[in-house]
Amino acid sequence: MSNTSKQSGSLRRYILTRIALAVPMVLILLILVFVMMRVAPGDPISASQGGKLNAAELAARRKAAGFDAPLYQQFWDYLKSVVTLNFGTTFSDRRSVRDIIIENGGATLTLTAGALVFATVIGIPVGLLAGRYRDRPVDVVARLASTVSYAAPVFVTAPLLMLAFGSTSGQASPLIQLNVPTQTHILILDAALDGDWDAVGDIAQHLLLPSIALGLLIVGVFIRMIRINLIQSLQGDYIEAARARGVRERHVVARHGFRNALVPVVTVLGLQVAMLLGGAVLTEKIFNWPGIGRQLIDYINQRDYVAVQGIVTVFALVVVVISLLIDFVNALIDPRVRY
Repeated sequence: MSNTSKQSGSLRRYILTRIALAVPMVLILLILVFVMMRVAPGDPISASQGGKLNAAELAARRKAAGFDAPLYQQFWDYLKSVVTLNFGTTFSDRRSVRDIIIENGGATLTLTAGALVFATVIGIPVGLLAGRYRDRPVDVVARLASTVSYAAPVFVTAPLLMLAFGSTSGQASPLIQLNVPTQTHILILDAALDGDWDAVGDIAQHLLLPSIALGLLIVGVFIRMIRINLIQSLQGDYIEAARARGVRERHVVARHGFRNALVPVVTVLGLQVAMLLGGAVLTEKIFNWPGIGRQLIDYINQRDYVAVQGIVTVFALVVVVISLLIDFVNALIDPRVRY
């Protein structure tokens, strides 16, 4: 059997194994969401409608929502709703939870992608410089900056950015949001598809500060990981061999050290996306960004159990899917993880 066949076979086995392991992980997450949504608020109907309805109306609402059924039957109905992506209708405004996710998910995706781009563009070069010039002033400054950015919460950095550079509210100017036709529910992409580049610029301007505020959560992680892994890579035997052959130091760092230093960053990228999704909740609320996170806070304040359960479930599933994709990419670029 050729090496190519062996590698493709190992990759196939790895992918199938990861998918198989994801199934019980998803089930455990769904059980946790199901239990927490019933333990924390108590009776969801009474929590959201108590004081507004009499006892008979509350009982009718509970029966209509299925909360008078045994817990195992409720859990089975919950699993079916997840499989069919039908998360029910909110108590407070009678909207479909699936429609809320579709309509507001594009804004959260845009914000998360912007934060990830910011963290990558800043974190990787700074980490590379810090690792290359270890214990020099640039390294000291980079380590201090990474510590501060990692420790500072969004509810501190976001208001400071707004005070320093001016307040921005929403995803775009009101007229832009009204005039851009909805095609993908990703406003900046819809504007680009419509050929309205003035709208693209306006949306990008509104996106800048929220992306920086959210990206600061993980930029410190990128800096420290790149720095540490580059230092370890530059101490390897293959680096010494390259230097002994007369390879320029710049090429040694770029071709050998930097490439190996990136692999662990890809490995933890799934965890960083999960952190971004968590930080997006506060970021969207502070900047009035029309994403799922802001909707989640609003529905929590309204004690709308159905909306909260649906949105939290979607967040959990997105994190699992992204983690799987990161594992697959990691297996492609580093064959050692397949075994």
